[in-house]
Amino acid sequence: MIKKIAIGVLILLVVLQFVRPPRNLAEGISENDISKTYGIPDAVHSIFVEKCYDCHSNNTIYPWYTNVQPVGWWMNYHIEDGKKHLDFSEFKTYTDKKANHKLEELSEMVVDGLMPIESYLWMHRNAKVSSEEVSMINNWIQSLGVKIKE
Repeated sequence: MIKKIAIGVLILLVVLQFVRPPRNLAEGISENDISKTYGIPDAVHSIFVEKCYDCHSNNTIYPWYTNVQPVGWWMNYHIEDGKKHLDFSEFKTYTDKKANHKLEELSEMVVDGLMPIESYLWMHRNAKVSSEEVSMINNWIQSLGVKIKE
């Protein structure tokens, strides 16, 4: 009985490798990207690209392990959820009120250490936002006239 269950699970895992989620890949930077909406200092934009864009843009860099299912599905869920909350690639489509709110939330999430999420940091240790980077992000957001939590 246990042998049959093990064989069934193994067959299921093999079949799952052929059912893959769509890839979040666009050609280049979108015309609606946040960098086309605001003047962003290169250092701040680099932080966003290196630490945020995988889950919050249309351009994810996929590590090898996302080719293994169900890990790829799990990653796809996180990307879709991340873009639902903040999509740097579609930022220009936000109303001014929504854009300001998203920038306030962005500040709050990095100040509180809630972004990037812990599961992303397991494999991307360099994605942790340093206190210096938080200050650069917040200084830029404040320069736009957006009030942030201190």
